[in-house]
Amino acid sequence: MEEMGSNFYNNETVFATYMRHRQGADTPNETLEKPVILELVYPITNKRILDLGCGDAAIGREFLDHAAASYIGVEGSHKMIETAIQTLNGTLGEAILQTIEDWAYPSIAFDIVLARLSLHYIADLLPVFTNVFRTLIPGGKFVFSVEHSVITSCHRGWNAGTLRQDWIVDNYVLTGLRATNWLGGTVKKYHRTIEDYFDLLQTVGFRIEALREAHPQPQHFHDTETYERRKRIPLFLILAARKPE
Repeated sequence: MEEMGSNFYNNETVFATYMRHRQGADTPNETLEKPVILELVYPITNKRILDLGCGDAAIGREFLDHAAASYIGVEGSHKMIETAIQTLNGTLGEAILQTIEDWAYPSIAFDIVLARLSLHYIADLLPVFTNVFRTLIPGGKFVFSVEHSVITSCHRGWNAGTLRQDWIVDNYVLTGLRATNWLGGTVKKYHRTIEDYFDLLQTVGFRIEALREAHPQPQHFHDTETYERRKRIPLFLILAARKPE
C-alpha cells in the first residue's frame, strides 16, 4: 500500500525499521544532514523554535538543553508523536499531533522555524512557506532540509533493501509525485528541482542566506568506507533563509 507523508510512518513495520536505522552507526542523518542543520541554526540561546515534521523530537530536546527559550514540534504521524512526547518529557518542549499543512500558525511567534526532511512529502509548498514567513518574527530564520533533487528525480537502478551502487538522474525537470519502495513500504514523495525551492523562498519574500549539500566531513564518521561512499553523490539539500527586518 502506498502512503502519503506522515501516514507512512504509522505503519508498525515501517516505524520499527526507521527507528532501528536511525539508531545505527554513521547514518546519513547524523553524519551529513544534522551537522549542517546545527551550523545554520545556532546560536539558539533564548530562541523560540518551531520544528515542522519533528519526528522523535530528539533535536528539540537538544535545543532545550542548550538554552533555547521554547520548542514546539509539529508532527502528523501518531507513532512519531508518541515518541516525541516521551523525548520531551520533563522539558518545556511541546509536541503537537497535526500535519504541517493544517496546523494553525500563530503570527510573529518564532525566532527559528526548522523542517528536517519533511517538506518533500508535501504537494503544495507555497502555502506552507507563506505560513512560515508569517509565523517568524522580522529577522527570523527558516532552515530546512530535503532529499536532494538528484536523488528524488529517479529511482531506477536501486533495489530496495540493498546497498545502492548506482544513481540515475532522469526526468529532472519533470517535477511532481514519485513513489519509492523504502523501509518495507511504498512512500510517496514530491520531486522538485533546486531552482523550485529557491524560487518558492523568494516568491514568499525570504532572503536566502545559504544553500548547502551536506558534503561529508571525516570527523563525523566512524567508518572510513562509509565516509568514502558518501562522497559519491549528494543526499541532502539544505537551505537557510531569513525574513527581512
